[in-house]
This record gives sequence, C-alpha cells and structure tokens, in this order.
Amino acid sequence: MELQENEISIMPRIGDDAPDFDAMTTHGKLNFSEFADGKWVVLFSHPADFTPVCTTELSGFAQRKDEFEALNTKLIGLSIDSIHSHLAWVNNVKEKTNVYLDFPIIADIDMKVAKLYGMLQPNESETAAVRAVFFIDPYMKIRLIMYYPLNVGRNMDEILRVLDALQVSDKNKVALPLNWKRGDKVIVPPPKTLEEMEERIADSAHEKIDFYLVKKELV
Repeated sequence: MELQENEISIMPRIGDDAPDFDAMTTHGKLNFSEFADGKWVVLFSHPADFTPVCTTELSGFAQRKDEFEALNTKLIGLSIDSIHSHLAWVNNVKEKTNVYLDFPIIADIDMKVAKLYGMLQPNESETAAVRAVFFIDPYMKIRLIMYYPLNVGRNMDEILRVLDALQVSDKNKVALPLNWKRGDKVIVPPPKTLEEMEERIADSAHEKIDFYLVKKELV
C-alpha cells in the first residue's frame, strides 16, 4: 500500500485532543472515547505480533496491569496485524509464558489509527508502527508522548512513573523534579508577581534553593 505524505506525517502533540476512532480489537469492536469512559488511557503500539521485543513489552504491560488500574488507567495496544494474528499471538504467549494479554489490542490492518496518531514513521518503516506510547487524560487530552524505534524496548518503570507524575501534578498543582518518584519532594510553582516573590523569599517552611526553586513534601 502506498502511503501519501500527508497521511504519515500527522503527529499529535501534547495538549491536543486525542483523536477518536472506531476499531476492531481483541475485545470486539469499540469506540475509543467510549472505551476511555472518563479514565486515563495508555495507548501503545508495537511493530508486529509474534516478534521477540514486542512479546516482552506486551507481557510487561499485562504483568503490571494492576498498577495501571490502581492509577485509574486503562491499557489498549495496537499493531498493523489482523485480529486473527492478534488472537493467535495472545494464545501463544499465554501457552508459552502463562502471561495473558487481556487488554484490548487494536487490529489496525488498514493503518487508520496508526496514521491518526503518527505511529507510521517512514524512515523506520512504512508498514509497521513504531513503539509509541500516548498518555491520555480523562478529558481526552494527550498529556505525554513517547516514541521508540523498532529495535529498542520501552521501560515499564518509566511509563508508570510518568503516569503517576502527571496525576500527582494535576491533583496538587505542582511540578516534579528530575527523577521524581512517589514520596519525593515536589517543586512549588514559581512566583508570578513581585508580592509573591517577596513572600517566597520570606518563606522558611520549605526547602528553598532560591525564590524560583522551592521544594516541599506532599501531605
């Protein structure tokens, strides 16, 4: 299938509305926004079924599904394979490793969803999706995007860490420093007026590097 340039160059950005779609999955036909149902969603693509790196990755998502659910998050995968390939692969992984890929996997054989989300990157492949991860909030906004090449697997700890960070930041109106993980101090937003700056300079309750860099414990 020859892809037109404008079809493969679409790259949704952070802050964009997550493109909605209807698709056939291992859970049957679904509408994406209805599937999300007001929860966070991690939408991720893999290049192909029955391949080694993809098997380790999707197994990793399945093995840590409870951690995603604890963060009010649904998982949904995608590759440019048929539903029959997906079902056979899920069954094979379960038989060989006892890991059940029980979240929906989109059968994107027509590449419709991959094109919507910029998962087809021609310098990598025009027929296989790169390893993309989209973090979508309950308002269907794209909040964070990760892209990996075909030959490098993702880091599940980092995926869970940034998901947690997004939710903590939203809830507490704070920023998160380098290598932040739950339990670490957070960054207080910098002052926006002279009055706020003076208050910040006089503040002795928090860890203050300078008026623009202040950390605090979350309670």
